[in-house]
Amino acid sequence: MARSNDRAEQSNLREEPDLVEKLVGINRVAKVVKGGRRFGFAALVVVGDGKGRVGFGTGKAKEVPEAIRKATENAKRDMVRIPLRDGRTLHHDILGRYGAGRVQLRSAPSGTGIIAGGPMRAVFEALGVQDVVAKSIGTSNPHNMIKATFMALKSIQAPRSVAAKRGRKVAEVLGKTAEQKEAS
Repeated sequence: MARSNDRAEQSNLREEPDLVEKLVGINRVAKVVKGGRRFGFAALVVVGDGKGRVGFGTGKAKEVPEAIRKATENAKRDMVRIPLRDGRTLHHDILGRYGAGRVQLRSAPSGTGIIAGGPMRAVFEALGVQDVVAKSIGTSNPHNMIKATFMALKSIQAPRSVAAKRGRKVAEVLGKTAEQKEAS
């Protein structure tokens, strides 16, 4: 039975050829042994479909390609869906935090582009966000920055889901009055 689950997982990973893979970083670590140094590699990869699904993964191995492969598989396995406004930006501003990494993500008007540094830019490109302003506060460690970004993205709520929870209409949640509706 375990084999059938493994095959199902592998077929799910292969079914999605249109995924965007971004290599964020590779670390080389050395283990000192009697004969000298043994090198290992750790890879950090972000994978997304460009339509609101994204994931990240890490992989460690003795060779770089193997570490990247492991990280990519890990990222595909842990993908999450993020609600986007008009398929191009975030619904609202949000702060994310993981360890010493803090990130501030802000929705932006059309044409702004992705204004974000390093690892956060890779997440937004893989996610399919076109307009966002992001700031990293605190650490520049790529692992903590990506985890903080994911913590922020996971806590984004679409107005439709908030309205459903409250038993209201979307316009009431957004705070639009009848006059504003008529004007727009």
